[in-house]
Amino acid sequence: MAPTVKCPTCEKLVLWSKSEEFRPFCCERCRLIDLGEWATASYAIPVKSTDEFSSASEPERDEWA
Repeated sequence: MAPTVKCPTCEKLVLWSKSEEFRPFCCERCRLIDLGEWATASYAIPVKSTDEFSSASEPERDEWA
């Protein structure tokens, strides 16, 4: 028997098998809700801001100019 997982949107139990068309979501509606959250930037992958690369992006000054 295949394991079950919670739908990321509504937390309904979903059978984790190839026969489930929208897995890990329970239905297309939940899948589209999740997609909309990513599209509107409600979800975001956190990124650490560092100054390590800021100096590399600045052009070098030409001493002869």
